Amino acid sequence: MNHSAAVPPEVTEDLRGMLADAGITDNADLVARIVATGIGLGMDRADRLDLKIASAALTEMRAAFQLFAPYEDLPKATIFGSARTLPDDALYRQASEVAAALAESGWLVVTGAGPGIMQAAAEGAGAHNSLGVSIRLPFEEKPNAIVGENARNVTMKYFFTRKLMLVKESKGFVCVPGGFGTLDEMFELLTLQQTGKADPTPIVLLDAPGGTFWSGLRRFVDDHLLPSGVISEGDFDRVVVTDSVESAVAALTGFYRNYDSLRWVGKRLVLRLKSEPTDAEVSALNAEFGALLTEGRIERRGPLPIEREDDDRVELPRLVLRLNQFRVGELYRLIAAVNALDSAPPA
Repeated sequence: MNHSAAVPPEVTEDLRGMLADAGITDNADLVARIVATGIGLGMDRADRLDLKIASAALTEMRAAFQLFAPYEDLPKATIFGSARTLPDDALYRQASEVAAALAESGWLVVTGAGPGIMQAAAEGAGAHNSLGVSIRLPFEEKPNAIVGENARNVTMKYFFTRKLMLVKESKGFVCVPGGFGTLDEMFELLTLQQTGKADPTPIVLLDAPGGTFWSGLRRFVDDHLLPSGVISEGDFDRVVVTDSVESAVAALTGFYRNYDSLRWVGKRLVLRLKSEPTDAEVSALNAEFGALLTEGRIERRGPLPIEREDDDRVELPRLVLRLNQFRVGELYRLIAAVNALDSAPPA
């Protein structure tokens, strides 16, 4: 039960005046809510450690937002992997090559800014195409030289804030074989996709040429997780398992061949596309994916009124549908079908 006292109205009024004095006009309501939450923590007589955690997390998130803000319009891919992988390892070369190929395709590469696979990816992408979110650890005292070269790095104290930024800012992910940390990051990506807590994104599990690390994981999924019923049929199909750099890059860039982005407007899901589908293609999509809807049909249409008000990708054609929220984890199948339409731009 929540016994937290409300912030007094006179304090709320003072907050509005303080924000006005600071020249804050954009999203002033949300800024006021953040400040009011801090005051509420004080009114709750929160433990000093709790306050330090809340303060540090907000400070770190602000620094990360500032780091990523100038690159908001550029596609980014986060590459996860072990800090212990050495430069003579085939996995090191794979990470470097996939990062170089992504950079050549116009993507920025985001890493944890440490040694091993993180350094390999930063080296492959180059300093001007790399962003880092490092963690303060006793045995990793500073970010690797690549991201440190142009100060395109932010350092975090907490893993949870670091993971938030590594996931939030990227439109695709590559996981290279690693240890507990890499597996934790990979499984969190799958959980976010399965539950619909993150927008659909491509996830590639990239192995060394001829490697069996990720194929072993697939066998574990097929032999244990599926038979026991703890995941659904097809949950692992949204992941691309490969040992080919070319296939990895194609999986990331191809995910956005026709699909651009999505937005929820009330109970309606809006898929923004690069090319407008034909009537026949929309009918075929309804025939294949009608079971994912709560009612109605998948419709081709222009921007919804709220999208026009926000000037939100209004130049793009759209598909609008009422998706069953319990089936949101299957949205990747609809996106794959949209990307395969004859009307889609060339691959």
